[in-house]
Amino acid sequence: MEHTHHTTHQHSFHISHEHSGHEGHDKHAGHNVADFWKRFIISTIVSIPVLALSHMIQSWFGFDLSFPGDKHVLAVLSTFIFIYGGYPFLKGLVDEVKANTIGMMTLIGVAITVAWAYSVAITFGLPGMDFYWEMATLIDIMLIGHYFEMKSVMGASRSLELLVKMMPSTTHHLVNGNIHDMPVSHLKINDMILVKPGEKIPVDGIVTEGESYVDESMLTGESKPVKKEKDSKVIGGGVNSNGSLTIKVTSTGKDSYLNKVVKLVEDAQKVKSKTQNFADRAAKILTFVALGGGVITLVVWLLLGFPFVFALERMVTVMVISCPHALGLAVPLVVAISTSISAQKGLLIRNRTAFENARLITTIIFDKTGTLTKGSHELRVVKVLNKNFDEKELLRLASGIEQHSEHYIAQGLLKKVKELNIEIPKAEKFNYLPGKGLEGIVDGKEIKVVGPNYLKEQKISISQTSENFIETIVYVLVNNEAAGYFTFSDQIRESSFEAIQTLKEAGIKNLLLTGDNEKVAKKVSNELQMDGYIANVLPHEKLEKVKELQDKGEYVAMTGDGVNDAPALAQADIGIAVGSGTDVAAETADIILVNSDPKDIATLILFGKATYNKMIQNLWWAAGYNIVAIPLAAGVLYNWGIVLSPAVGAVLMSLSTIVVAINAKLLKV
Repeated sequence: MEHTHHTTHQHSFHISHEHSGHEGHDKHAGHNVADFWKRFIISTIVSIPVLALSHMIQSWFGFDLSFPGDKHVLAVLSTFIFIYGGYPFLKGLVDEVKANTIGMMTLIGVAITVAWAYSVAITFGLPGMDFYWEMATLIDIMLIGHYFEMKSVMGASRSLELLVKMMPSTTHHLVNGNIHDMPVSHLKINDMILVKPGEKIPVDGIVTEGESYVDESMLTGESKPVKKEKDSKVIGGGVNSNGSLTIKVTSTGKDSYLNKVVKLVEDAQKVKSKTQNFADRAAKILTFVALGGGVITLVVWLLLGFPFVFALERMVTVMVISCPHALGLAVPLVVAISTSISAQKGLLIRNRTAFENARLITTIIFDKTGTLTKGSHELRVVKVLNKNFDEKELLRLASGIEQHSEHYIAQGLLKKVKELNIEIPKAEKFNYLPGKGLEGIVDGKEIKVVGPNYLKEQKISISQTSENFIETIVYVLVNNEAAGYFTFSDQIRESSFEAIQTLKEAGIKNLLLTGDNEKVAKKVSNELQMDGYIANVLPHEKLEKVKELQDKGEYVAMTGDGVNDAPALAQADIGIAVGSGTDVAAETADIILVNSDPKDIATLILFGKATYNKMIQNLWWAAGYNIVAIPLAAGVLYNWGIVLSPAVGAVLMSLSTIVVAINAKLLKV
């Protein structure tokens, strides 16, 4: 029997509203979505006269538009598009060169600069055909492509932040029974507020009065409205349905659950996993291939005796079409979408690599209490072993110690004590015995409330041993002598069986690890048809069990809910903290499950696999597209009359980015 005292790890949280995209996008984070849209609209309008004044367009459509100085007007309009429409790319080029991170912006910047400079030279006397309309349409397509791309990345990562923004700004503050509305930002901890039916709960708190159902699905993924009554915890952002609730504020602003979730999501989106680092390296290599390929294309066509303008067009097309845009977007978009979906389903990812590695899990270890079982220990039996005490006195002495713990056992005991109207005494020198129980001084007596492990350790023998009980048993020692024991029964969660079956179908071994006795462990393990169990395990032994499995070559995921699980969670290849409600849990876990629902663990593993597969699909598409597109752009099919213009190249490049974006959007839990 493990006796854990929970603590919640607090971080300092803030919400940042920056766009976190991939390499190329960090370079123009200042250019928000609206800015790209504005540049696209204005550049497209100016492109219409540029197209009308271009001789090639005129010859294609069989019209003539010329007047004195027309080529200079064309040069001025095109230069405007180059500077205004091309600004984000030119700035990106400068930033990338300065930071020594040559990437997509460099490619686009070089392509449009070469096209513009060559065309201006022709306007002022160099023999040849100008390149203005190609440059203008290229910039237009690049701007709209970037606009859609940024929109999709931001949309994926913003859904949680929007929830924060949608939080009510005012609240009904209660002072001595009087209600007055005030800004939520002015609330302090321990203030009392009223939430009326249909209103959104503005802050985290504890219900002091009233009864209602609250919809927390946007926060925890729990589909059914949750009943809230006196002493229930509520989360800011939940929607109150049918009753009025009086709530005592427990955390505000940056310490609220929702802000912590947003921060975790943002951190997870910023930290790159191995897959993403691989994609970034591939994009970098492709950039150099494109630059080198462009120069080689130019030289080869010139050596074959083709005019410079044709060779230049091939070079620009190669540079544009081989922009590793789709590759740069392949992973970040999946990251943004998966992290966001996960958080809304109550799966908080702190370590992206661990999440993507969910596909490698071969064995998963479950902590029993509160994960596979409900953890709502009901006190069943109070057995007195020492004639000097009666049942009520045993409960009274134990409650003095247990009031200091948040463990399931403590909650079960205190619930019974309240029912029997027993006054809880004060305890002094309270001490937590990790994995064994609690101790302290009540009424001058040394009281210990401990599990069977402690008795074994201290070699205290009792006539009724714990082996006779299927339920969890706790002993009360008064001055180191056994005065009696309590038994608690715990119920298996309805969803546990389904979760174990899902994992079995996925070929993942599952083991039960518990501090409880052999009989309890066996009963739960058999009922759920698990692959095995390990009983009577102390906290430090959990770590060793994880190591043992790893030494046998297993890839281990560990689930746990308490402080005593932290070392094992850290040792496991993937640590999954199961924290109920607002306990955004242990620092050591890679992934946090907001609900203590074992079904979420199965969902998490399958979703991790799906996420990884989407990334690989996107990387294959992005790389495969370039393998085909670069030779086409270079003009290998010229003899068969197939030649791509830079604008067509830009359209194809944008299409490949759209394919990657749509594929990422298809990701589902």
